[in-house]
Amino acid sequence: MKTTIATIILALSTVNPAFAVDTTVVYKSGILVSVFVGFLALIVVVQLVPALMLLMGFIKALITRRKKEVPAAETTSKGN
Repeated sequence: MKTTIATIILALSTVNPAFAVDTTVVYKSGILVSVFVGFLALIVVVQLVPALMLLMGFIKALITRRKKEVPAAETTSKGN
């Protein structure tokens, strides 16, 4: 029994370095990967411009509608 446990401990202690990560290799992407990522970023920015313009239009419409509703509410209350 002692020899079996000693054999298992010896086998497991030699396996540990096999799971270590090799950090000497540095991944360097090529120019095509950078161009592709830049193209995707450009697409995102181009899609954001109309979305922001639409959001500004919604906000402007809400503000102008509230300004128009306030005088109308005041005139109806004065008439009664």
